[in-house]
Amino acid sequence: MERKLITLLTDFGYKDPFVGIIKGVIFGINPDARVIDLNHGIAPQDIFAGALTLRHSAPFFPAGTIHLAVVDPGVGTERRPLLIESEESFFIGPDNGILSLAVEGKQIKKAIALTNHLYHLKPASSTFHGRDIFSPVAAYLSLGIPAEDFGRQAGDFKRLSWPEVRKREHGIEGEIIYIDGFGNLITNIHRRDLEFFQKEALTISLGDLTVEGISQNYTHGAEKGYMAVINSWGLLEVSLFKGNASLSRGAKVGDTVRVQERGQARPNR
Repeated sequence: MERKLITLLTDFGYKDPFVGIIKGVIFGINPDARVIDLNHGIAPQDIFAGALTLRHSAPFFPAGTIHLAVVDPGVGTERRPLLIESEESFFIGPDNGILSLAVEGKQIKKAIALTNHLYHLKPASSTFHGRDIFSPVAAYLSLGIPAEDFGRQAGDFKRLSWPEVRKREHGIEGEIIYIDGFGNLITNIHRRDLEFFQKEALTISLGDLTVEGISQNYTHGAEKGYMAVINSWGLLEVSLFKGNASLSRGAKVGDTVRVQERGQARPNR
């Protein structure tokens, strides 16, 4: 029997035993499971960061992979535990939007509310559904149990919206949506939002910082210190060569980033 791959994405970190426990549950049900730690460093309760990470990771896994994502500040409330089967993969997690960006634009075969307690640990805690609901469902699914056996049809599910890129007189305006472990400032401005501009003629402004042009890679911007690049997610990113742009600028998620034609942006101070 085929043993599907399971990925794990959480905000649990490694200080506590939570990640190890959910792996223990999975291997207790399917000792032959193949499990990959995708990311356990999502900032606590940051659903959008989890959704963004899942969105840009899932396409690089084989068809049939089971993606288990638990960033769940609403655990124990009326929010539903959810299983989504898309045209390529399975996604398991709370119905709080964390799964929605990864399945955007995909054909949804099934969306199942995980109501069948046969596949849950008992008694189920109201504070650790990652252990008692999501992990056992992922394990049983990896053994070939059909998705519909885990509960009832869920209908639609909660979807997160992508922050709007706003048009301005001489350019566009976006915002920081994610800060990675290197302190790089990742924005909601996609490569396609810049296709009508000459990259060399742009200025990218963040607070009182202005960066000239878009660099091809991190080393290409070494002499400038600060630089803008199109990262591996296809998004505009502001970085500091061999430094931490977030710490050095005091930047945070939600800060405005402006892209303008040269001569229209504020000078660097």
